[in-house]
Amino acid sequence: MTTGAKTLGGGINAALYLHGARLAFRRQFAYPAATFWGLTTNLFFGALRVAVILALFGARPQVAGFTAQGAITYTGLTQAFLSAFAMFGWYDLMRTIHRGEVATELLRPHSFLGFWMAQDAGRAAAQFLLRGCTILALYALIWGLQRPASPGLLAVSMLFAWACGFAFRFWVNCAAFWSADAVGIGRFAWAWMGLACGFLMPLAFFPPWLQRVLACTPFPSMMNTMVEVWLGVRTGAGAVQGIAVQAAWTVALLALARLTLARGLRRLEVAGG
Repeated sequence: MTTGAKTLGGGINAALYLHGARLAFRRQFAYPAATFWGLTTNLFFGALRVAVILALFGARPQVAGFTAQGAITYTGLTQAFLSAFAMFGWYDLMRTIHRGEVATELLRPHSFLGFWMAQDAGRAAAQFLLRGCTILALYALIWGLQRPASPGLLAVSMLFAWACGFAFRFWVNCAAFWSADAVGIGRFAWAWMGLACGFLMPLAFFPPWLQRVLACTPFPSMMNTMVEVWLGVRTGAGAVQGIAVQAAWTVALLALARLTLARGLRRLEVAGG
């Protein structure tokens, strides 16, 4: 390795991680029909969510601090980031563990966690480009969208929302080291994540005591904080504070994922080895 080269995790050149991210990005373009029908489904359920949330408002100008336009924007954002943030589940690591493919990956000279994170970054970027941007454009055309209050802070919050969610998803997938069928654990985790991160409904609609409880968990950092920064619910120091919390939870969950991975690898057996 060239002296002074930029490295990540396992001491391999950063180009390897960029290559992994690029391959994962390109892989998302391999099935245009699946992308089209997935996008159609997203838009259909997005329209249903708009109808339900507008019925909630009725003649009231605001509900829990949300205007009707802000609530529509919320549904557009959550539908747009549905695939990028893998809100309905992510089982890729589980599959490699159960199939024994993880043994081959562990022989490669790179950080196992770092390389998976790079691949997920490429996947998320492609999904946001293919589905997210299209959904946002269609929402803006059909219902109108509230413009982001602080685009710069929003970009940082989006990055941490993805990273925090990835760390949690990776940690849940590590259950496959202990369970021969960890899919059920994953399904429970994704259901809880969807509710607690503000995907199914804004956390501002929850009872105050539940909001306080969820504020002590990493889940709002995976979606709700980003939405609030976009809508201007968090501005200035409040937005910076929310992003700092996102960053802290991301670091904590990545550390937990790394520790769990190390424990899981100690009990890993492949082909009786």
